[in-house]
Amino acid sequence: MRWLKIFAVVFLAAILLAGCAQQEKPVEKPTPTPAETPKPTPTKPAEVEIPLGVLVDLSGPLTTYGEDIKTTVTIASERINAYFEKNGKPYKVKLYVEDTRVDPKIALDKVMTLHSKGVKLIVGPMGSGEVKNVIEYVRSNKIILGSPSSTAAPKYIGVTSPEEKKYVFRFVATDAFQTKAIAKLAEELGVKAVVITYIGNAWGKGLDEYGRAEFEKLGIEVKSSVEYPDPPPADFTPYIATIEDAVNDLLKTYKPEEVAVVTFSYEEVATMLAQVKDDSVLLTVKWIGCDGTAKSNKVIEDVADKASKVGLYSTVSETRGGAAFEDLKKVYAERTGGKEPKSYGLNAYDAAWVFAMAFAEVYDKLGKYDADEMAKVIPAVAEKYSKGAYGVEPVSGPVKFDEYNDRVGSEYRIYAVKEGAWTEAGVWSFETNSIKWT
Repeated sequence: MRWLKIFAVVFLAAILLAGCAQQEKPVEKPTPTPAETPKPTPTKPAEVEIPLGVLVDLSGPLTTYGEDIKTTVTIASERINAYFEKNGKPYKVKLYVEDTRVDPKIALDKVMTLHSKGVKLIVGPMGSGEVKNVIEYVRSNKIILGSPSSTAAPKYIGVTSPEEKKYVFRFVATDAFQTKAIAKLAEELGVKAVVITYIGNAWGKGLDEYGRAEFEKLGIEVKSSVEYPDPPPADFTPYIATIEDAVNDLLKTYKPEEVAVVTFSYEEVATMLAQVKDDSVLLTVKWIGCDGTAKSNKVIEDVADKASKVGLYSTVSETRGGAAFEDLKKVYAERTGGKEPKSYGLNAYDAAWVFAMAFAEVYDKLGKYDADEMAKVIPAVAEKYSKGAYGVEPVSGPVKFDEYNDRVGSEYRIYAVKEGAWTEAGVWSFETNSIKWT
């Protein structure tokens, strides 16, 4: 019996211990499903700045046009940056604006200043004398220029071959086109003899040479050419006297309506007219200007009455880009109190777009700026831009370059001062060498 009791106790204890062990055994949990490896969040590409220099006249003889260019390029840069953002491109244009006063020496200083800041793309400078003075530095340092208003023939800016002008693009037709328009204008105005006065720089000398040739082709007599210095003098009295003598000689043969003063000038034409006396013979004949005088604010502000007497018929290369032009015109008016963009401003706007698109194309390909590659692609980019390949169109009409990287011209608009205001008088067509009068 004692052994049975002992066995029962041991057996009962074993049962209790087994139960406790079963209770303490951990509950098996289901094997967790391996989590998916999180995908890395895409990082935004680092912003690539496109430093774009703008060399314009903001305080000299082309201030009207310099302010115009500054405004249009500012609008262009904003729209270009919006285009890059919309298309997921990391590029952003930053403007570096400098005032050159159309002074060749200042222009070179400003190019060097911009270069020291890392700027290798420049819209400008405006004058042919400026381009001539900076072209060697530009070539040596592989800086791309896009002048919206330099029109002197290549030889007048020190260029003898296309290779020498590899990095310099001009978004305006040369004076070889403009002088044809001016000569045709004179012929249709009934002019049979002219006296030329011009500013003594590369631009003025080129216009004088080409102008003489075109006038003579049409049988228009060129009595003489009167050169004045660059920068322009404050006192034009001696030059006015010389022009008066030449006009008086012509009036011995021709009627007043058959004689014209042709002025290849910038806005200093206003100073010249202001110093012409009210009883001068110069106010009895027509005056014909050029792209340096067309739509000058200074003329209207200072000598509207005298300009209205002589007409100051002025030509400027200006082909408008349809809906694109109308859109820019609206925005420009909002920013300038109702003013309209001028020809050079339209060219500069398109230059900014072409340069920015070319920069992006080269950077996408090479991962860096390369002037030689830029020089190669700019003509092709200009063609694509002209066809609307980037979703925008040029405001100055199709952009096409010749072998010297100068724009091929098509039309010149003619403006004249009537009743104290600039009025569009007509359009000259290169293809037909004819004027459609407004």
